[in-house]
Amino acid sequence: MPYEKIMVTTGDGQCPVHILTPDGDGPWPAIFFYMDALAIRPAIVDMAARLAGAGYLVLVPDIYYRSGPYAPLDPKEVFAGDFRAIVGPMRALTGNDKAVEDTRALLAYFNTREDVAGSRVGTVGFCMGGGMALSVAGAFPDRVGAAASFHGGNLATDEPTSPHRLAPGMTAEVYVAGADNDKSYPPEEEARLDRALTDAGVRHRCEIYPGAAHGWMKPDFPVYDEAAAERGWDALLDLFGRNLR
Repeated sequence: MPYEKIMVTTGDGQCPVHILTPDGDGPWPAIFFYMDALAIRPAIVDMAARLAGAGYLVLVPDIYYRSGPYAPLDPKEVFAGDFRAIVGPMRALTGNDKAVEDTRALLAYFNTREDVAGSRVGTVGFCMGGGMALSVAGAFPDRVGAAASFHGGNLATDEPTSPHRLAPGMTAEVYVAGADNDKSYPPEEEARLDRALTDAGVRHRCEIYPGAAHGWMKPDFPVYDEAAAERGWDALLDLFGRNLR
């Protein structure tokens, strides 16, 4: 499968971007893939490759570029140690608002590619990236046609950068999948997000995966749930197929 790693200039520096495309000739619909807090690693690239294999050009920005180079993170080692000490300093330099600004530069880059089909893209994010995928949909309603969040946290809080605040600007169809064992996305937060999307007239579906834990989609996480992950993949590909093909 074709794979590129390029650098895109943003307002804060040089962002490494991984790009995977299907075999054969394009153009293809484009997907922006926002990583979780454990950064770029083989499992992230493998998930992006699965999307590319389904017929999409997939762009994976390394949103930790503001921290400078870092050694690859092994989820098992990170979860066994001090998660906040290891990941916290990098997370502190990014966020939903930063992802929006990064995406502004990434969209400008996409405009230069001849293998991208159409002007509307899809966004998907996992854990930390879930809020980014939704925020980007709200910030660029003319560009984002479908947006998905899997086990994203803090999606409807009192913070000024909470994604639910951008619901009135969304034109994308939205899919939000949460776990029933996830303190970062409690029932009251799901209800608040669902209400914001409903009030804004956004086509959406918010659902909870019973028995799943935060991070269930990630094959290198200890809580990976294959059955729930395949359900998530089916929902994601249906979403993109309806809106980007």
